[in-house]
Amino acid sequence: MMCCTIGRFRNMSMNWVQRKIYLYNVTFGLYMLDPWERYLFNALVAVLMWFIFYNGYRNINEICKR
Repeated sequence: MMCCTIGRFRNMSMNWVQRKIYLYNVTFGLYMLDPWERYLFNALVAVLMWFIFYNGYRNINEICKR
């Protein structure tokens, strides 16, 4: 019985993740790109997000030190 519950939760969570990935692809129009273009776009988004979070962390750290 427990095995079925875990399997059902796993399917629901994967379904949720798949829906979020689908929403991301449709929102930004990535579904019509080639795989290498999609990879390049996602890499650029990851680098941009890293810069935003890193500089945000540095600024918040400076504000907290004052």
